[in-house]
Amino acid sequence: MTKQERAAEIDKILQEYFPNPAIPLDHSDTYTLLIAVLLSAQCTDERVNKVTPNLFALADNPRDMALLEVSTIHDVIRSCGLAPSKSTAISGLSQILLDQYDGAVPKTLSELESLPGVGHKTASVVMCQAYQVPAFPVDTHIHRLAYRWKLSTGKSVTKTEKDIKRLFPENRWIDLHLQMIYFGRAYCPARGHQPSECPICKDYGRRSMFA
Repeated sequence: MTKQERAAEIDKILQEYFPNPAIPLDHSDTYTLLIAVLLSAQCTDERVNKVTPNLFALADNPRDMALLEVSTIHDVIRSCGLAPSKSTAISGLSQILLDQYDGAVPKTLSELESLPGVGHKTASVVMCQAYQVPAFPVDTHIHRLAYRWKLSTGKSVTKTEKDIKRLFPENRWIDLHLQMIYFGRAYCPARGHQPSECPICKDYGRRSMFA
């Protein structure tokens, strides 16, 4: 089976198991999505969703957030990984949105990546989920799945992103990155993985997808 054929089979399975993937981070608009995605770096979505209600009760827009002390933001998000740097980034980017974008979240990848604490993955999530611009955010989970499923070499997340974009049609990217995350959690985890029980990793009839 070629890599392209394997990708097509995986695509069918992902659409079968998670046909309508929802964004796992609770948010009410583009700004709160940006903050939630920023917080999700080295932190579980479940933890972020426990933290953000308290944060957004204090400030759910750039103007109110910029008025908060960094220490106040830190106190609320302290249970998230990298809380000190994230607190500073949230405060800083909120002020930049006010000063440079009239309080709106920018709509280009380069502008998003220029904001404090916003890397390529975070910017890509905002582009595809908020603005429906085809992008393929690659986090550590997607990176390992692409390697396990032999869609990429695993050399870097940048290489993985390029490989996945080449293998799957652009109109699938937005849903696909969420489907991979959900599937990985449910059927193809990093630890305790049982290939014989995984709909993607198990053999298909007489021929393995990974032969």
